[in-house]
Amino acid sequence: MKILLSPAKSLNFKSALPTEIHSEPCFLKEANLLNSILKSKTPAEISELMHISSSLGELNYDRFQEWSTEPSKGDARQAIYAFSGDVYKGIDSYTIEKDKIDFLQNNIRILSGHYGLLKPLDLIQPHRLEMGTKMSFKSYKNLYEFWKKQVSLELNEQLSENEPVLNLASNEYFKVIDSKVIDSPIYSANFKQYRDGHFKTIAIYSKKARGLMTRFVVDNHIDIIDEIKLFDYDGYVFHEELSNEKDFVFTR
Repeated sequence: MKILLSPAKSLNFKSALPTEIHSEPCFLKEANLLNSILKSKTPAEISELMHISSSLGELNYDRFQEWSTEPSKGDARQAIYAFSGDVYKGIDSYTIEKDKIDFLQNNIRILSGHYGLLKPLDLIQPHRLEMGTKMSFKSYKNLYEFWKKQVSLELNEQLSENEPVLNLASNEYFKVIDSKVIDSPIYSANFKQYRDGHFKTIAIYSKKARGLMTRFVVDNHIDIIDEIKLFDYDGYVFHEELSNEKDFVFTR
C-alpha cells in the first residue's frame, strides 16, 4: 500500500537525526529548475507570489539563494524528518523504530510543489513552494501543469500490480494526481469530530489524524486496505455508516 501525504510549511533542520540512511529525490533536476526561477525573484516578489509576510519573503529568498544543485547531508535532511507541521506531529517520525524505516520508505509518498514526489528518506533542502502557488513559467500556467503528468506516471511506475493507494493528502496536493493514469485503486480516509450533535470535519484535528493514521500503518506494517479500519489512535473509530467502498470515515 502507498500512502499519499502533503508536505508541511514548517520545517525542522535542527533536531538530531535518528538515521543517516537517505535517498535522492527522483525529480531533483526539476526541483533545481524551479529553484533557479525562484532564485531570480526579489524578497518582495516572493512575498507577493506566495501571499506571505515580508519577513517570510526574506527567509525564503535566502533559502533560494543558498540552494545547492548537488546537495549533501550538510545542506539537506530526509523529508520525513524535515517536515514538522500537524500531519508530521501525528507521525512523530523521530520515534519510529529503526526496523520499521524500510517499510516507511517503501510505503509513504509525499507530494511536493518543489520536488514533485518524495520518498520519506529523500534529502530535501529548506524551501517553501505550495502546489497551489500561481506560478507561471516557460509554457506552464501553474505547478499543476508542470507536475501532473510526470508525478502521476512516476507514482504509477512505483506501484506494484493492484497495490492500493490511500490518499491522506489535502485537496490542494491530491489534485496533482491524474487518477486516470493510476492503475491501482485509490482510497481516502476522512476524520470527523462529534460537535453540537453532528460529526464535523475540523481541519486542525484532521491534519494530525492523517499523521496518526500514517503512523498506525507503519507501526503495524499494514499493506491490506481493509486493515486500516482497525485504526484506533487518539480515540478514533471506523464509522461504517458514514463510509463507502472507497472513502473511509473515522470519528471520535
